[in-house]
Amino acid sequence: MTPTSTILSPPARAPQSFTEARLAVDRLCALYAEATGFLTAHFEEALRGRLPPGRVRAFYPEIRFATTTHAKIDSRLSFGHVSNPGTYAATITRPDLFRGYLEQQVALLLDNHGAPVTVGVSQTPMPVHFAVAVGEGPGVPQEGAADFSLRDIFDVPELAAINDDIVNGTWAGEGARPLAPFTAPRVDYSLARLAHYTATDPVHFQNYVLFTNYQFYVSEFEAFARRALADGASGYTAFVSTGNAEIATPDGVLPVPERLPQMPAYHLKRADGSGITLVNIGVGPSNAKTATDHVAVLRPHAWVMVGHCAGLRNSQSLGDFVLAHAYLREDRVLDADLPAWVPIPALAEIQVALQEAVAAETQLEGFDLKRIMRTGTVASVDNRNWELRDHTGPVQRLSQSRAIALDMESATIAANGFRFRVPYGTLLCVSDKPLQGELKLPGMASEFYRSQVARHLMIGIRAMESLRRMPLERIHSRKLRSFEETAFL
Repeated sequence: MTPTSTILSPPARAPQSFTEARLAVDRLCALYAEATGFLTAHFEEALRGRLPPGRVRAFYPEIRFATTTHAKIDSRLSFGHVSNPGTYAATITRPDLFRGYLEQQVALLLDNHGAPVTVGVSQTPMPVHFAVAVGEGPGVPQEGAADFSLRDIFDVPELAAINDDIVNGTWAGEGARPLAPFTAPRVDYSLARLAHYTATDPVHFQNYVLFTNYQFYVSEFEAFARRALADGASGYTAFVSTGNAEIATPDGVLPVPERLPQMPAYHLKRADGSGITLVNIGVGPSNAKTATDHVAVLRPHAWVMVGHCAGLRNSQSLGDFVLAHAYLREDRVLDADLPAWVPIPALAEIQVALQEAVAAETQLEGFDLKRIMRTGTVASVDNRNWELRDHTGPVQRLSQSRAIALDMESATIAANGFRFRVPYGTLLCVSDKPLQGELKLPGMASEFYRSQVARHLMIGIRAMESLRRMPLERIHSRKLRSFEETAFL
């Protein structure tokens, strides 16, 4: 097909103003459905050999807000308002998936400023890949697999439009300022990546996310989920495993997957999305960054790392817990996005929830709690076998930083939480002590896993349930907000 200047698009829609959040989101849903339906219909026709007479293009919906006043609003809340007069806008994707979030954020904006929001069609083209992914029809074939050139007819994902400029504080665009931390193409990109890496649809993800670096935690999470489903008062409604296999009863059967995805995810769901998701990110800071880069677009209320670490102090014992209150970032994967000189503060609400969960699960409190839990700096490195090299330098830095534990993921997860404004925390379990010659060998490791994994996971679950009962404005600390932030959380 020869490229043409003819553009086929849905009918032009005039922007509409709203003073009610629900109606504004209804309009976003309608515009989004029209755009995706238009692209999908033309794409399916093209696959059948009936090519359109021109280029097919649809646009993401957007929401705009303008204010001309410097009037001071309630500053106790760290989100839901703009800091200066001006015009703000955000392109929106999957308003069905984000409906609760959008209604909440728009309602706060309306309440805080007393001005309407405007919903209309943006100037950002919607890639056909993301439109087709929403439906049940055929996916987009790879370039060259179809009988026509995809790029000649449809818009495809453009990396120039998929970036973290807003959350990184480097956005320097013209026109309306950002209203939300991510653009629609960036969100769509991550939703697709999440489905690929975790083998579960993003719709199943819950607002409280546990990351772990061992598969041992998964069987314990499933066992807890089945007990919770047997308890009618628990509030949990379903458990989802890889491949979107879902059970709603404790005796439900989950198929054994032929192969596990790179980062399998499991979801213990509640009707309002306030359940718990567990993601096994595997080992290494690169995996930790990849997972959190994409989970962040779902705007979870908290994420916490529960994994194993090397204890660095002779006074520690295998099975002891480490509650991180600072991070020595030698993982390097975020240096280009968040320089190492940026401090990653501990968040009081998360720290208290984790400490109280340890106390409840171990039945220890006060000074006795120090027998099995230390609070201090956790160092994260990018070399799992750092012990095999001359470690005089690393050990000196660990000592100077006062580090009490070492792993490969925690600093990345915490730093990306800081970068993406997602409340974060770390509770690790000491599984070896390399500086004291107590290495993680098979026999010792098996016994450790049997005795410690269940208790460690339950602490993480208790902490998440505690955070769920906390008002949202307390969890989303102002420590995570910069001078001039987006109104949307």
